[in-house]
Amino acid sequence: MAETTKTIPQFKPTLSLLDGTLIVAGSMIGSGIFIVSSTITQLTGSAGWLIFVWLITGFMTISAAVSYGELSGMYPKAGGQYIYLKEAYNPLTGFLYGWSFFAVIQTATIAAVAVAFAKFAGYFFPSLELTDKNIAFSIGGMHVHYAELVAICLIIFLTWVNTRGIEGGKWIQRIFTVTKLLSLFGLVVFGFLLGARHEIWQHNWASGWKMLTMANDKGEGGGIPIMGLAMVGAIAAGMSGSIFSSDAWNNVTFIAGEMKNPKRNIGLSLFLGTLIVTVIYVAANLMYLSVMPLDQIAAAPQQRVAVSAADLIFGHNGTYVIAIMIMISTFGCDNGLILAGARVYYSMSRDGLFFRKAGELNRKAVPGWSLWAQCVVACILCVSGEYNDLLVMIAFVAVLFYALTVLGIFILRRRQPQMERTYKAFGYPVLPAIYIVLALVFCVALIKAEPRYSGYAAGIVLLGIPLYYLALSRKKTSING
Repeated sequence: MAETTKTIPQFKPTLSLLDGTLIVAGSMIGSGIFIVSSTITQLTGSAGWLIFVWLITGFMTISAAVSYGELSGMYPKAGGQYIYLKEAYNPLTGFLYGWSFFAVIQTATIAAVAVAFAKFAGYFFPSLELTDKNIAFSIGGMHVHYAELVAICLIIFLTWVNTRGIEGGKWIQRIFTVTKLLSLFGLVVFGFLLGARHEIWQHNWASGWKMLTMANDKGEGGGIPIMGLAMVGAIAAGMSGSIFSSDAWNNVTFIAGEMKNPKRNIGLSLFLGTLIVTVIYVAANLMYLSVMPLDQIAAAPQQRVAVSAADLIFGHNGTYVIAIMIMISTFGCDNGLILAGARVYYSMSRDGLFFRKAGELNRKAVPGWSLWAQCVVACILCVSGEYNDLLVMIAFVAVLFYALTVLGIFILRRRQPQMERTYKAFGYPVLPAIYIVLALVFCVALIKAEPRYSGYAAGIVLLGIPLYYLALSRKKTSING
């Protein structure tokens, strides 16, 4: 009688270039573009510097993305950036990224985006507003709002969908990303056609490059001039919002094992996705400046710039138009984040540096255990309540590792010159070098502007060092045992 062998599930390469591009764009566009321009305006106080922050963020994002194209062609494996750092430096560096990714980068982003979904659902269900009267229950001194419970339900639902196989997540990404791209494009077009006022545009650009910090968030009393090194700090603080809004573009590198022709399609999808989003983001901010005076942008209620703009463009119904747009946007964004993130923990586990179960695929050929582990951490972060602080921590850690990864291109060019490179980093060595400098300047300036939460972020990264050696000892014990 023939002995039967158990088939081990393997990743199925079913994602096309279109899917990869939509994962890049869909993971980038969440709620940030609808909100953070208010904070940037409060910090910089001028039309020119508002657009500059978005342009420099777009330049950095596209530069990093095309640089990652070279790495994706060299290492077309599940895990993406974790693999690149491990190969360019050592397993410890890769682990520190993977640990930070699990502890704050991906999970906190999933939480913040899910809470944004729930907050904008508050336009239709007032009990979801994040106010003291909408507390569901309290545990000790921690209050849990109804909005946070909805956010948790959203994360659990999307996690469950993605444990059922790659097809469900793929179609959610296709439908919701195309919808939100068309919606954002429509908002920009209608904004210029129906809401733009020449006198507002002229007023906003009358002192377009005079940097001010707005006196208060109500737009009263003008602003206080900013000069010298304080300008760098203001730009860095503002960029923490725009970088958060442009983050997660690297998620497509994590799913290389499920991409068709990954050596070609990952690099192309990185470039196309980041370019599309950058153009839309800059156009949206130019539209804001043509519709609203700067003080109104800075004073937008609860920082909801897009809502205030839509009220001027469409009337009162504009509020509901934007609320629906943001709910669609954040739903699709969280799906892409959840889908891609679990592949990093899978790769770490395969190297013996994470929980053993995380390195197994379920019968639907997806890392089910990793998806649920990610879900648990993200749900806990949903009830932290400190979303602006999480934003600073995410931006600091993410950009630091982006810089290290791009630097890895220089290291690998020297160490492995003969290795096949489907793509070569565009503008090498100039553009990658410029990106590294800008990224490090941003991190240093953010430390100065937000020392407390930048310090917390650095602490989370450093905590990974003892955890790495603990994982290494457990791996050795397992092998010897």
